[in-house]
Parts: sequence; structure tokens; C-alpha cells
Amino acid sequence: MEIKGLHHVSSITANAKNNYHFYTQVLGMRLVKKSVNQDDTSMYHLFYADEIGNPGTDFTFFEIPRAGNTYQGNNSISFTSLRVPDDNALEFWENRFGEYDVKHETIKEEFGRLVLHFQDPEGQRLVLVSDQTNQGVAGGTPWDKSPVPRGKGIIGLGPSRLTVPDPEPTVKVLTEVLGFNYAGKYPAFVDGQPEIQVFSIGEGGTGAEVHLEHRTDLPKEKPGRGSVHHVAFRVDDNDQLSAWKDKIKKQRIPNSGLVDRYYFKSLYFREPNGILFELATDGPGFATDEDVEHLGESVALPPFFEDKRAEIEAKLESLDTKTN
Repeated sequence: MEIKGLHHVSSITANAKNNYHFYTQVLGMRLVKKSVNQDDTSMYHLFYADEIGNPGTDFTFFEIPRAGNTYQGNNSISFTSLRVPDDNALEFWENRFGEYDVKHETIKEEFGRLVLHFQDPEGQRLVLVSDQTNQGVAGGTPWDKSPVPRGKGIIGLGPSRLTVPDPEPTVKVLTEVLGFNYAGKYPAFVDGQPEIQVFSIGEGGTGAEVHLEHRTDLPKEKPGRGSVHHVAFRVDDNDQLSAWKDKIKKQRIPNSGLVDRYYFKSLYFREPNGILFELATDGPGFATDEDVEHLGESVALPPFFEDKRAEIEAKLESLDTKTN
């Protein structure tokens, strides 16, 4: 039983069309699946990733049209990182963000790596992190039809940052339950606040870290558009996931039990600060029901929703995702 790193991060958008434009045309990621939220099929669930949606490259969004503003704070997944190949790629992105009027900071160093903080149009807090020195989990492969040059493209998810008022219970779950190891720390972003702790799993590196920020000066975050719903970690297969279910149960941690998401199987639970974690299998993957060349072009529904396709599609706003 070993967690292999980050699997995906799921966030909230209030506008699927604008979201699709930004993540494909500005960030150059590929939409590998246009589906629906299995818990509420009236809303889109969009999956952006590398060329085929390899585990660890997947950034997903639930469309909630009435989602209000996010009021940032504690008990949250406060930053999502996206990996790029090297330091030179960050310079490309800094220039690109200027061209596209993307709100961004300047390139700086965090935990021995160069990073570039920026936001999407809804205020989603994002970081590009350079893989120049990465010796851990390998990144994916950018889509060759992306508007971003392949050598500069996003190659996967980087560290997720959790912001909490009390770090100790979260540390206990990360280390004693999930098997993360303490890997170091770096200065806080706010003067007078504790240093940010880094925890690593599996092969380690940018694709297998959680950064834990302890904030004593924030209220609890009120989520909305531009906030993160949950972070998922990779497990090999169904047998591994079942073993994790048993372990979580023995720890007396309330959980969802095994959930079939069709493209992967999942298990959900909340750590003590209320942040939602998911364990997800590497397969079967996004090419299960679509040809690789046409991923994300049509509304994809798991077989258990197929008999309701007409009803589901009638409730969805039109979203043209076909590529030339």
C-alpha cells in the first residue's frame, strides 16, 4: 500500500465556456473529458490534463453557475501548482501572462525551485513550478495540438498547498495514516506566520508533495468560484483502494466507501481541518469510452447514466469543444 503522488485536483467554476477558453487557449492544457458531475448531472465536469490525461496531470472543474465569490481563508486547499519543464519555461509563461492580461507575480524561489504565482479569471490561486531540478515523479507529455509550444507546456500537477489553523491533526493524517514523510520547510508568505511545511510521498518531487501552511490570522474560507473542492492522491488499482478503505475504517475516519467514477475508482474522506481528500486509482483512464484523438469533444457519460443521456444533455448549456 503506497500512495504514488497527486492524482487530480477538482475546483469550482461559475462559467464552463470561459473556463474552457482559459485552460485550453491560454494555459494550453487539453480537455480530455467533457462529462457531468455524477452527484448532480445538471452541471458540467471538465477535465484538463496532458495529451491523454495521465494520472497526476489532471485539473478538473465542476461548473456551478450560481457559485458566489470565494472568501479566502483557513481550512482550505489554497494553492494548486502546475508543473512546467524547466526554468526557461517560466520566462516564457511570464511573457505570455503579460500578453494575455493574466494576473501574475514575478518569478521567485520557493523550496529550492523557481515558481510563478498567477490567477485564472475567477481568482483561482495557481502556481507554475519549474521541474528543472525534479528527480521524483515524472511529468506527463503536453498535447501536440496545444497553442503552447510543447517544450514550454504544462506537464502535470505540482504540490497542493493546504492552509489550516491547527496543523498537528493534519500532519498526523498525512504521516501516520497516508504515509507522507516530512521533507522540509520554507518561509511563510506573510510576516509573522509559521514556516510552510513540506510533506512528500512515493518517489517524491514536484508531483508528490503537499505543502502545509499554518495561519493564525485567517477566518475559515468561504468557498465559491475559484476555490478548490478536493485533492486526490494516486493508488495503483482496485485492490489497493480496497485495502486503503479498510485502513481508513480501522482509523475510525468517516469515509465514502468505494465510489465508481468509471474512469477511476475513488474513496473520499475529510482530514481533521475539514479538507476533502480523495484516493483514486490510476485506471482505467479517459480513453475507456472515447478514441484518444477525440477526447473531450462530446459529452461523455458513464454507462450507468447512458439511459438518461437525452435528459442530461437537455439541461446542459451548449459547449463547443471540438478541435480543428
